[in-house]
Amino acid sequence: MIIYGTALLALCHLLGIFLGDLLGQLMGVKTNVGGVGIAMLLLICARLYMQRRAWLPQMTERGVEYWGAMYIPVVVAMAAQQDVVAALRGGPVAVLAAIGSVLVCGAVISLINRSESPAAIAVAEADRVQADSMLMKEHRHA
Repeated sequence: MIIYGTALLALCHLLGIFLGDLLGQLMGVKTNVGGVGIAMLLLICARLYMQRRAWLPQMTERGVEYWGAMYIPVVVAMAAQQDVVAALRGGPVAVLAAIGSVLVCGAVISLINRSESPAAIAVAEADRVQADSMLMKEHRHA
């Protein structure tokens, strides 16, 4: 069900916020450092892990895909709300954290992209097309 995708997102979000707060404390700043980005990476990793073990039903995967797509605009909106000038005045820690998080995210995204084989992508796309046609048939009969 789609609601399980939302539950997975909520779990990843809570864990990401916790880890972001912990990272902030370790760096000596009293703020969340990259919690939303960590949550997004956790969501991607959890989806891939569950998909490889066939623990992710089609409807749950649709919920995860929906929230994964919605998460990016949320992150951009949250970043737009931050006071960049105050962060830069806060010292080099904020700048180093920003540069480090961009580099780590880029490396993780590259690893994830390389881990998916073209055959697996083709199979997933075929399954998605089949599920779409089944949903359309169910919708017509309803």
